[in-house]
Amino acid sequence: MASLLNPDRPPVFCPGCSHERLVHALDKALVEMGYEGKDVAIVTDIGCSGLFDTFFNTHAFHGLHGRALTYATGIKMARPELKVIVTMGDGGLGIGGAHVLSTCRRNIDLTLLVLNNFNYGMTGGQCSSTTPQDAVVSSGFLNKLERPIDICQVAGSAGAPMVCRLSAYQKDLVHRLKDAIAFRGFSLLDIWGICPGRFLRRNRLTPKDIAERLAQRPQLPDFMSLNARAEYGDAYREEAAKQKMPPSPTSIEVICAPPQRGRSEIIFLGGAGQRIITAGELLCLAGASAGCHATQKNDYPITVMRGHSISEVILSDEEIEYTGIEEPSVVIALAPEGVNRRKQMFAHLRSQTLIIKSRGIELPQSEASIIEIDFREKKIKSQDRALAALAILASENKVLNMDMLRAALKVRFKGPVFEGALAVVEKVSGSSS
Repeated sequence: MASLLNPDRPPVFCPGCSHERLVHALDKALVEMGYEGKDVAIVTDIGCSGLFDTFFNTHAFHGLHGRALTYATGIKMARPELKVIVTMGDGGLGIGGAHVLSTCRRNIDLTLLVLNNFNYGMTGGQCSSTTPQDAVVSSGFLNKLERPIDICQVAGSAGAPMVCRLSAYQKDLVHRLKDAIAFRGFSLLDIWGICPGRFLRRNRLTPKDIAERLAQRPQLPDFMSLNARAEYGDAYREEAAKQKMPPSPTSIEVICAPPQRGRSEIIFLGGAGQRIITAGELLCLAGASAGCHATQKNDYPITVMRGHSISEVILSDEEIEYTGIEEPSVVIALAPEGVNRRKQMFAHLRSQTLIIKSRGIELPQSEASIIEIDFREKKIKSQDRALAALAILASENKVLNMDMLRAALKVRFKGPVFEGALAVVEKVSGSSS
C-alpha cells in the first residue's frame, strides 16, 4: 500500500505549518512498518492536531479537549491488537495533564504525539503550558509568570519509559516515529514545530531556532531503563486471568403477588445508623419477589455516622422510566434529621398518602393519614425500626405483604442475621396504634 492518507480529505493547514510535515511523516512511517488501515486507530484531541483522524483511512476517534488519552486507553484495552496513535497539541497537553500522567503511570501501549507549537493555535494564539516566557502571545503577560512545562521530564518522572523531544523538521523524523510506534509500552514524542498562523505573527521562530533550542536542553535520563516494566494491557490480562470468577447475580424468583397494582412510591426519612438504606433494599427485593420493577435512590451526608439518611423506593408492575417521587404512597418517618431534610414535602402530601412515624417525631402539617408507633415501648432498637416499619406496612397490606417481606429477608440475610430480622418482623407484625 502506497499511502494510508484519505484522498478525499487532503491535509489542509496554514502555509508553513509543521503539522502537515508530520501528517506525511506519520503516513510514511505506518506504510514502511507494513500497517494497513484496519490495523491502526488514530485518536485526536481538539485543536489543529485534532484534524489528523480525518486525513487517514484508519479507525478514528475524535474527542474532547485534553481527553484523547482516556479514549485511546479504552480502545487499546478493548482491542489490544490495534496500533493506537494519539495526536495532541500543547493546549490539550495542559488541559489533559492528569490524563497524561495516568497514562505514563500505566505504561499502556499507546503512542502520543505532542504537536508542540507553543500556543493555542486554533483559538487565537493564547499561551499554553509550553509557551516560552519570553514569547509574545494574544493572552497578555500570563506566560511571563509561568514556567513552561518540560513534558518529557514530567512524563519520565511519572513512569513513561520512552520519551524524547525532537523537531518536526529533522531528517530522521520518520525513523523516530517508527521507533515510538514499535515500542511495546507508552511512548511520548514531544515534537516542536511552527505555528505560522498565530505564533509567528508576534515571535521569530525558524526550524534552525528549534534545532538550536533543542540542542540547549539538558539530556534526558535513561527513562527506558529506569521505567522498564510490563506493558499495562499484558500485565492486566495476566493478573485478571488469575482472579476467581465472581458469582452470578442473585436470581430472585417471583413467588408472591403484590397487594396493589400500578406504581407505589415510598420514602424513608431516618438518621444515621437506622439502616434506612438496608430497609430500602429489602423493599426492592420484596417487590422483585412479586414481579415488580424496583428503583432505589439514597441521600445521606459524607459524615455517614451522623446526620440524615433517606431512601426513595419505587415499585411498579411496569418499567420505571422516571425515578423521581412526586406523590408518595407511603412516608416512613423515623428521625428528625430525615424529616427536616424533606420538610417541604409534607405540605404537598394528599389524604391517600400513609405516614408511619415513630412516636416523638414532630411532623409538618399535611393531609396524609398517620400511623404512630411507640418503638421504645415495643423494645425495638433504633437500628431495627426501619425494618419494623416495613413489617407494619406489610400488616396493613399496603405496597407489600408479609409473604413479600419474608421472601426479601431470605434473599438478603443468612443464618443468625436472618433469624434476628425475622424476630423483629414477628414482634410488630399486625400491630399499630
